[in-house]
Amino acid sequence: MIKLDKTDNRILSLLQANAKLTTKEIAAELGLSITPVYERIKRLGKHKIILKHVALVDRKKIGKKLIGFCNVSLNYHNKDYLHRFEQGIVGFSEVLECYHITGKFDYMLKIAVEDMDAYHEFTYHHLATLEGVGNVHTVFAMNEIKYNTAYETE
Repeated sequence: MIKLDKTDNRILSLLQANAKLTTKEIAAELGLSITPVYERIKRLGKHKIILKHVALVDRKKIGKKLIGFCNVSLNYHNKDYLHRFEQGIVGFSEVLECYHITGKFDYMLKIAVEDMDAYHEFTYHHLATLEGVGNVHTVFAMNEIKYNTAYETE
């Protein structure tokens, strides 16, 4: 693991706010020349600190109006069942995030679907087909209060 300094953290903050910034624009913002900024960004990518550059999409404008948080418990907890469940979840486009969690449930999924009919299709034709799924408890977001994808680096 590399040690991040103040300049690395500032670069990460700038890129998280706008991944389309050019090296030249970042260098100007930091008061540095282009070459050292380029080398730092390259090093951050090489060490898997920057995983990828993405575009954030307005989910409502593409028809994904319903956000749900599915808590899933499995009937079996051996390594093979956990692995098969995780492999199955990765293939579902409705699932934005999946976490193996502690507590009453085994997994928490964040899903985005068009509407309640699409949620029913997801649970009935996808989630319920995974071996070992015992219980699913879903809550739906009524309103989005805070949405952020950037990590504080400084």
